[in-house]
Amino acid sequence: MPIPVYTFTGFLDSGKTKFIQETLEDERFNSGERTLLLICEEGEEEYDPSTYPHKAVYPEVIDQETVTTEELDALQKKHHAQRVILELNGMQMIVPFYQKMPRDWELAQEVMFADATTILGYNANMRSLVVDKLSGAEMVVYNRMEKTTDKMPLHKLARALNRRIDIVYDYTDGTTEFDDIPDPLPFDLNAPVVEIQDDDYALFYRDVTEEPKKYDGKIIRFKGQVARLKSDKPGMFAPGRFVMTCCEADIQFMGLPCKWADCRKLEMRSWVTVQAKVQVKHHPLFKGVGPILNAIDVTPASAPKQEVATF
Repeated sequence: MPIPVYTFTGFLDSGKTKFIQETLEDERFNSGERTLLLICEEGEEEYDPSTYPHKAVYPEVIDQETVTTEELDALQKKHHAQRVILELNGMQMIVPFYQKMPRDWELAQEVMFADATTILGYNANMRSLVVDKLSGAEMVVYNRMEKTTDKMPLHKLARALNRRIDIVYDYTDGTTEFDDIPDPLPFDLNAPVVEIQDDDYALFYRDVTEEPKKYDGKIIRFKGQVARLKSDKPGMFAPGRFVMTCCEADIQFMGLPCKWADCRKLEMRSWVTVQAKVQVKHHPLFKGVGPILNAIDVTPASAPKQEVATF
């Protein structure tokens, strides 16, 4: 049976420990399940098991960087844990730890906590760590918020990295508020031809691959570079662009499978403007269904001012 893992991320003193403590004090969550609590950093707040309605909570301090799969598996078996609560170290990347989790551990939820007074500074100086935390989270909780705080920069930070993330504002007066700021796309999906401007390619690519069904049957036009997909049949290519999420180290090419009878005549890495109809169907690139382009027209184009697209 899979072992559900509840992950809490964020930088030191962002409120992770306090939230986990309050969650374990709530009988709706802590109704007696044997819970392995893995602590990867220790801040000012401390856990107090004496307040839990059930005592089957087993805290273990581990080194997030050096712990092994075998050690994690042994801790779970030592306490016969039915689930895992994981408080990660904010100064380390998440994915390397996930890669070490035992096979029967299954991520159930990932929540990020952020101090509203400092998170924009972290983003300016340690963006790769902020991207790491926000891009995979289901929810971000901005705490230590004053009622007068401008929510828009915090909203934009989260939404630029994760279109599906839920945002909660936790105010200093004890109230909370769910984000309801609308997120209009920078292009008109109802236009006869959906025009993707050069500056909007990264956002378009993320949106069309995350929610392909809303693009099904749409005609789109965008500028990209010619690339090939190794496993594709003749008559297919992959127009796209190199995209940088946070820094030069994570630049990668993001292209879409496209049917075009004359694609063999296209020069690799040349810039083209593609007008195509989107069809949602299965393709190995998406490991399931995703957007497949049926080109209507492919014409030579000049490179955009900024060749690497960003969010």
